Amino acid sequence: MITLLKSAKIVDNNSPFHNSIKDILISDGVIIEISDVIDSKEDYTVVELDNLHVSSGWFDTSVSLGEPGYEERETIENGLNVAAKSGFTRIAVNPNTNPISDSKSSIEYLIHKSSNKAVHLHPVGALTQKSEGVEMAELYDMQQSGAIAFGDYKRSIENDNLLKIALLYAQNFDGLVLSFPKNKKIAGEGVAHEGVNATRLGLKGIPALAEEIQIARDLFLLEYTGGKLHIPTISTKKSVALIKEAKNKGLQVTCSVAAHNLLLTDEKLIGFDAKVKVNPPLRTVEDKEALIAGVKEGVIDIITSDHNPIDIEEKKVEFSIAKDGTIGMETTFGALASVFDVETIVKCLSDRPKSIFGIENTVIDINAKAEITLFNPKETRTFDEKDIISTSKNSIFIGENLVGKAYGIYANQQLILNT
Repeated sequence: MITLLKSAKIVDNNSPFHNSIKDILISDGVIIEISDVIDSKEDYTVVELDNLHVSSGWFDTSVSLGEPGYEERETIENGLNVAAKSGFTRIAVNPNTNPISDSKSSIEYLIHKSSNKAVHLHPVGALTQKSEGVEMAELYDMQQSGAIAFGDYKRSIENDNLLKIALLYAQNFDGLVLSFPKNKKIAGEGVAHEGVNATRLGLKGIPALAEEIQIARDLFLLEYTGGKLHIPTISTKKSVALIKEAKNKGLQVTCSVAAHNLLLTDEKLIGFDAKVKVNPPLRTVEDKEALIAGVKEGVIDIITSDHNPIDIEEKKVEFSIAKDGTIGMETTFGALASVFDVETIVKCLSDRPKSIFGIENTVIDINAKAEITLFNPKETRTFDEKDIISTSKNSIFIGENLVGKAYGIYANQQLILNT
């Protein structure tokens, strides 16, 4: 298949064509020509889209899919289709399936199920057996089978010594350890950010301290052990400061933030709509502004959708008993383009996550492999439930005004568009 992208603005700091508007000709998955004008031929698939921008393919580092075990939430096939139409050429899939992805065979199952698709699925293996936080899982075997990192999704490691041992052990094969930042005892039965809004609404609060004290502990352990630690989805001002201090010390620590924590605050609690119940919770305006500043400064390395499909039966219930989580791949770019410039977004969705998770980045250049995201950073819209292509409809952004749209991807010799 020969594909011609017309009048595409290239956003790729590693490309000699960065910030230029060019026609791009792709044949059998390789970019064979980049010029001001390339004439179309009969057998070309021509892509002409309004205000077309392209970058190296985006990578979402925190995606939950239902399969295996919760196929009613999302199958692998549909989840990969959602990712493609949302602009992601690669996704890291969390181990919160049934059974938990904590063994060589479970990693191989995910890779086999996703083979030959446009989007590349990278499994994250559970750090502990069944994500129970008791015994370390088969990390090395899982890495040999294709796991790119190890962590118990949304479950913190309470056993200090277990995390210490994991950080030491993973160094033998350059493994990346993920530690979710939440102290369960301090968080207690909280369901929302501990603050004025939760108090006014009579909701049990989750103090910012629950996150920050866990991060402080993890950083002390990392300083002792060495190795590589990634802290997913931070949400508070103090968390940004703690990680900045650790980076200044030279520790190999990285972190991510969920797109919704960069746009929304606990003001959304009013109305008791369970679609805004997420983990970590929506925080204050001050926290949101600190997170945005952390992204711009480079303290926060990655922005993720933290895509987590939830059954309607577990969302259409009383707020306090509703399950945490929101889908997010379809709205990630539209949320970010209203806050950040395009180059910052590409760094946080492509360059940095690939580097941190050990994935080779591609460059938009002649004779390079074509793994490209297509998008329009200016299109404005109000996100509606009818726009959702995920099986589950639990989007925190329903009714929100978004700026920017992902058109789709070209990857693995396949063109998938959401137009």
